[in-house]
Amino acid sequence: MKALIHTSFERTRLRRAIWDRAMVYILSLCALGILCILFLIIFHLFIKGVTSLNWDFFTHLPKPVGEKGGGMANAIAGTFTLLGLAVCVGVPIGLGAGVYLSEYADLKFAQTVRFIADVMNGIPSIVYGIFAYIVCVLPMKGFSALSGGFALGIMMIPMISRTSEQFVRMVPGQLREAALALGVPKWRVTVDIVVPAALAGITTGIMVALARVAGETAPLLFTAFGNHYWQHSLTQPIAALPLQVFSYAISPFDDWHRQAWAGAIVLILMVLLINGWAQFYVMSRGRWSAGK
Repeated sequence: MKALIHTSFERTRLRRAIWDRAMVYILSLCALGILCILFLIIFHLFIKGVTSLNWDFFTHLPKPVGEKGGGMANAIAGTFTLLGLAVCVGVPIGLGAGVYLSEYADLKFAQTVRFIADVMNGIPSIVYGIFAYIVCVLPMKGFSALSGGFALGIMMIPMISRTSEQFVRMVPGQLREAALALGVPKWRVTVDIVVPAALAGITTGIMVALARVAGETAPLLFTAFGNHYWQHSLTQPIAALPLQVFSYAISPFDDWHRQAWAGAIVLILMVLLINGWAQFYVMSRGRWSAGK
């Protein structure tokens, strides 16, 4: 009897080990497939557009229609301007909503806000552009950098709120209880203890949301509109890399096609750098906390 039980146990353990190893291999192949696709896209972009990456590309304005050369300096600067405006709009609201959803998760209003945030995450980006067009462009009677930054900012809100909620919720409850036991008000506990403890994760969520909206084109078509010159006013149309790439890609000129590929390379590098900086920040915060 013991021998039969032992044999059955060994068979079960062997079967589980085989399935475990098989699933590890399958998941590894899936991860490898994703990496291969990413590298193929980056490699294809470099092959198509690396010849147009030069100093003029980063320092000169676009040439008139039909002329060769020029660059996307105004579009690169415009992209950073729009992202800065988006941060000013999306981060305060998204972070505040995320902290509220975490600290007051049981309230019905919090559940409603969470549902709305989830729905907003699935809304197509062009809808945000139409909304910003109605809210900003029509009252201002013109396209502008402010309306483009507003469109990107409201796109960041649901992503930041949900990621902030998850990271703030991961803060140990003992920290809150210890501070409350000392008579510290709840709002002070949240501001001075909970949020700083989750700052690394919150920063990662913000960087991911920023990288997500950095390449959006559809909202900017209804708001920023684009510009082939330097623009120093936030109330006027402004250039952006996604808009410039889109405009060049649909043009009939081969030189503009090459510059569109080069612009796509710069845009992807910007996204990779933002994500890489977020990961480095989280790792450095982890090492600092461990050392402390």
